[in-house]
Amino acid sequence: MALRTHRDFRLLWAGDTVSQFGSSIGRTVLPLLAATTLAASPWEMGVLSAAGTAAFLLIGLPAGVWVDRVRRRPLMISTDLLRAGLMLSVPLAWWLGVLTLAQLVVVALLVGVCTVFFDVAYQSYLPSLIGREHLVEGNSKLQASQSVADVSGPALAGGVAQAIGAANGVLATGVGYLGSALFLWRIKGVEPPPRPHGGRSLRTDIAEGLRFVVGNRSLRAIVGCTGTSNLFAGLEMAVLILFLIRDIGLSEGVVGVLLSAGGVGGVLGAVSANRWNRRLGQTRVIWLSMLVTQPFGLLLPLVADGWRVGLAMVGVAIATCGATVYNVSQVSFRQTVCPDHLLGRMNASIRFLVWGTIPLGGLVGGVLGGWVGLRTTLWIGMIGQVLAVVWVLLSPLRTARDRATTVSDHG
Repeated sequence: MALRTHRDFRLLWAGDTVSQFGSSIGRTVLPLLAATTLAASPWEMGVLSAAGTAAFLLIGLPAGVWVDRVRRRPLMISTDLLRAGLMLSVPLAWWLGVLTLAQLVVVALLVGVCTVFFDVAYQSYLPSLIGREHLVEGNSKLQASQSVADVSGPALAGGVAQAIGAANGVLATGVGYLGSALFLWRIKGVEPPPRPHGGRSLRTDIAEGLRFVVGNRSLRAIVGCTGTSNLFAGLEMAVLILFLIRDIGLSEGVVGVLLSAGGVGGVLGAVSANRWNRRLGQTRVIWLSMLVTQPFGLLLPLVADGWRVGLAMVGVAIATCGATVYNVSQVSFRQTVCPDHLLGRMNASIRFLVWGTIPLGGLVGGVLGGWVGLRTTLWIGMIGQVLAVVWVLLSPLRTARDRATTVSDHG
């Protein structure tokens, strides 16, 4: 069955789309709110950036065990509702005149906790919903929605911030999560019951998931590449908006347009990922997509007011296109090689290892931004992302002809 006629997948896709639009606006408008309305320092921006992803370090591993022990769709609905309530508290506090940076940090942290459970459940739910044979197509469509949201979200957030205040833009994030919960609730397919855990301890189940990931050389390489890239991306994002507004002097609207360029590249990457996987093979695409495109990201630290904004947009678009193709390919590879009963723990283990580096990068970025300057910090972040591909170049993925050769690649 083609996924475009798969009712339950269409509902999942619709829910993901509205959620991604809300999240994309929130990722831009929260730091804008901190930088403009609350006059946050570079260090405070780094703390806010780190808070949004710190949950992957704090609860990433046990989250995978819990996801494997419960039905995943109800868990996703519950976390959507919680995220909506948390985000809607921000404009409420602003209207009441009591909004503080501390509240933004707490909201970012708690939304991050909910996101850990949602994302692990979501990636573990997809194979049972559409079948493993449709994973690349399904992940490509879902990634396309995220990329379209990335195109319009920052620009919309920047426009809203200029027109009616950054706090009002957070409303869209809360509404997006509510819409996602509604679409997920309408899915009718019966989810397979979780496999009984037989009284195993939390530590035993966590260790089983980690052993599966660490014991496979190809998965280790993916973790190394993605984790390194995310570390330096966290460093970059901690200072980027502050750099563009304070050092370059761009308006909030132009900042939103510049950031949305990544979404344009993401759309191109998402819609072409399935084609590239069929033509070149999944394992080859994993390393080739990063090697060819990430150096274009080095155009971003060269940005200045005027024509170089356009040049930076081109670089961001190309780099994001390649990163999107990489993400679709490596996520589909992971879902294919992992047994059903380990999907939650595998996804959580990898999320813990690769997303846990982002808050570290955010904190380092905040320190470096105040020490060596915002542009130099941005250079360090972009160069680190370029070099991340070395992990997969030195792995079995570079010489494997197809994904089947790496399914049992332990050692």
